[in-house]
Parts: sequence; structure tokens; C-alpha cells
Amino acid sequence: MIIDCHGHYTTAPQALADWRDRQIAGIQDPAQRPSPSDLRIDDDALRESIEANQLRLMRERGSDLTIFSPRASFMAHHIGDFQVSSTWAAICNELCHRVATLFPDQFVMAAMLPQSPGVDPATCIPELEKCVKEYGAVGINLNPDPSGGHWTSPPLSDRSWYPIYEKMVEYDIPAMIHVSTSCNPCFHTTGSHYLNADTTAFMQCLTSDLFKDFPTLRFVIPHGGGAAPYHWGRFRGLAQALKKPLLDEHLLNNVFFDTCVYHQPGIDLLTRVIPVKNVLFASEMIGAVRGIDPETGHHFDDTKRYIEAAATLSDADRFQIYEGNARRVYPRLDAALKAKGL
Repeated sequence: MIIDCHGHYTTAPQALADWRDRQIAGIQDPAQRPSPSDLRIDDDALRESIEANQLRLMRERGSDLTIFSPRASFMAHHIGDFQVSSTWAAICNELCHRVATLFPDQFVMAAMLPQSPGVDPATCIPELEKCVKEYGAVGINLNPDPSGGHWTSPPLSDRSWYPIYEKMVEYDIPAMIHVSTSCNPCFHTTGSHYLNADTTAFMQCLTSDLFKDFPTLRFVIPHGGGAAPYHWGRFRGLAQALKKPLLDEHLLNNVFFDTCVYHQPGIDLLTRVIPVKNVLFASEMIGAVRGIDPETGHHFDDTKRYIEAAATLSDADRFQIYEGNARRVYPRLDAALKAKGL
């Protein structure tokens, strides 16, 4: 089985974006504020949005199951207040749950949280609990920068995040550390802000002792871990200078990287530098990079091709990347699959 740990609902029906536009307009003009009941998307529209897009590509490229969460750039936690984010998160999570219900063999949901700048992260717990208990969420997306590129929140090691971590440990779910849209013109959303955040999150973990407080806490850092694998020697040296343990002991029982790296040399580097046990298959399709690579004639985000072509990987390694590691990092997914005899 090939499990893609990083999929977003980027192809939701236009009605969702239209409703969001009205919600944003309603921040300044309450007369335009829609209610959740104003959004009407029937099952046929959901099926069409998935069958013609994600499901078609999964079949063409040979993946079996996607961990599916709301569109990351649409989270936009910097817009409005907590109530705005709470309503928006509930709508987006419900849609992903409905997709997973319509296509139970191909999709399982992960939840976004209703984060808001300057608001206690503990306010997100009711939505987290609902998504795990009622929707069967196997993980969450955690935004380390709800400000949208201005980094006004404390680092992930700060105790203000601990209520979220306590719930993650209680429910045995991981978090993908994933920012949303950048509203800072210095940072392009997908080319700069995302990769900066991946690297920043890794460094925040390195400089802290977070995993001493939460030995079973698990983070998935997407997009291949940002700069971490490429600068692994730098991070090893910084850990040494900071009197931290070796990275294998300090971080690699808790931090994992996905394969959303869109060329063969990048995947080759990732799988040579990072232990196979810490690499999870992902494509992020249909996501930031949707074009065809003129050097190969294949889509940039067809990442299975790179795993298959990586010369240093054995068949056993590929099994771990495609399936084994995801089952270990996402125990609720593993339990759901075993319940189906898989």
C-alpha cells in the first residue's frame, strides 16, 4: 500500500471560496456575514471535485490512500478573530470528513485548527476533539505562525502550546507543522514562507527540550523538511555547540520528514541524509507545483517516480517510506486499516 501523508483539499467546489469571500467581507460589514447554513455543497459536487482531480491522479500515479486535510493556504489564520477562524475551520474540516466518508478506501482526514494570532492555542481543543472523536481524524495541521508571515507567536517549545500537545499525546496523533498564506510581501507563500517555516520549526525543536516533556509527541515537517536535510551538518554542529544530544537521540524519535521534494537530486539527498525510518511518502498533489518538468516530461509532484529511482533505497526501505512509517507515525490510521483487514 502507498500512503500519501500530505494531501489538501485544493479542488473544493467554487461555492466554498465564494462563502469565504463573504465571510471576510462580513468582518467589516456584518450585513454581508454569511451563516454556515448558507454554504450548500451536495455530495455530487464533492464527488466531482475529487474524482476528476485527486482520485484520478492517485490512480494514474499508483498511490492508494491520502491523508486529506483542508487547503493550507486557505487556513489564513491571520484573517479576522478566533470566531472567524473557528467557523471557517469547522466548515473546512466537515468537508474533508465528507470526502473521507464518500471515498473511505482512498481518503482519511486530518484536521486544521481554528488558530488566531494572539489567542491561546488551548481554544483550538474543542475542534481538535470533535475531529478526532466524530470525524475520525488521524492527525492535525499545526500552524507555527498564525500571523501569516510576521512570526508574532512564541516558538513551538513555548508552554502556551502545551495544551495542544497534551491532547495530541492523549489521542496519539501527530501534527504536520504547516503554515498558511503569507501576508508579508517579503515571503512568497509556497516558495519561501512554507520552506522557511519548515526550517524554523526544525530549529525550534533543536534548540529546546520539548521532547523530554513529551517523549511520544510526533511532528511531521513537510516539503522534505525545508533546509534541514541539506544543512544537516550545520544542524548537527549547532546541536553540539548548544550542548544538545546527537540529533538521532534528540529529535529523530519525534520528528519526521515527507517527500514533497520535486526533483530526483532532492529526494536522493533526503533519503541519504535522513534515516529511512524518518521519511514518509507524500506528494502534496494537487498543490503548490502542478506543472510538468521539461527535463523529465513528468509532473514535478509525481514523487513516487523519485522514490522508485532512488538508487540507495532497498525494497524494504521503500516499504517503510510508502507504508510502514505512516502506520507507525499515525497509529489511528494503522488501527483503521487493520479494522479493514489491511
